[in-house]
Amino acid sequence: MNAHFLSRAVSRCLLLLMAAATLVGAAGAADFDYALQPRRIADDTWVLLGRNEDFSIANGANIVNTAFVVTGAGVVVIDSGPSRRYGEQLRRAIAGVTDEPVVQVLITHHHPDHFLGNQAFAPQTLYALPATISGIARDGNAFAENLYRLSGEWMLGTEVVAPPQAIAPGPLAIGTHRFEVLALDGHTGADLALFDRGTGVLFAGDLVFNGRAPTTPHARIDHWLAALDRLDALAPRIVVPGHGEVSVAVAASAPRAIGQTRSYLRWLDAALNRAAEQGLDMSEALSLPLPAEISAFAVAEAEYRRSVSHLYPAAEQGALANSHRH
Repeated sequence: MNAHFLSRAVSRCLLLLMAAATLVGAAGAADFDYALQPRRIADDTWVLLGRNEDFSIANGANIVNTAFVVTGAGVVVIDSGPSRRYGEQLRRAIAGVTDEPVVQVLITHHHPDHFLGNQAFAPQTLYALPATISGIARDGNAFAENLYRLSGEWMLGTEVVAPPQAIAPGPLAIGTHRFEVLALDGHTGADLALFDRGTGVLFAGDLVFNGRAPTTPHARIDHWLAALDRLDALAPRIVVPGHGEVSVAVAASAPRAIGQTRSYLRWLDAALNRAAEQGLDMSEALSLPLPAEISAFAVAEAEYRRSVSHLYPAAEQGALANSHRH
């Protein structure tokens, strides 16, 4: 009788374990849904906002803003997202808005959250600046491997696809929309921005962050500040940053995200140069307290630490060169 009872108990436990495994599997599958929700911000123009966070398994690397414009002669997509799954779900989200085909996917720069959804789109629709294409070919696999480590199984099946078409700066007319393609740099060695002259929407890529500390692994701050001046001169009505909320002009004022990014970069540059001139080593620079207005940005502490590791050696070299001149 005890043996029979034990056998039934073991069978019951196995059934429960199998049921639990089934539920976990179902939950895991559901978790691979990015729940993309296109938001209309102007005529024919939709944005899909990512989270103001670092990469994680919880967010599946969806920390990036993507966007699309329905032109009447096909859809123009700005960035394809951080994974094959994201790209596929972005295509479905677009299909829920329009029957027009995707005719161009413009990749703003070579950071992985902006291009690893390329697999979901026909190769002939993929465009980027020449230096972005070469950057993806050079660094793409290492970037993808890093996102696998940070975001786990969201990335399964994701492979690097470099855009086969190079795009040149200048006017771009598609359907009823007249765009201006800008070839800039500063956040990376090649940063594409797209301005829609009809709607006044500027797709700024990672040249602009809003409410989030900018990332700086390939930054040249002086070039970045010059690029922001170029974007400001366009007098955009709406700015879609690479990360953070869409920024809209109020009354006669410009959208504030460009100025916010400029202020952050100026503070960062001054803080690192001042620390280097004071002779602080990197560990001491890392421990400096952040001003309240800087620490208010999302992921400010983490991005500051990363920026010190990226930029402080050059600041130290500059301080050393200045001391020799004097």
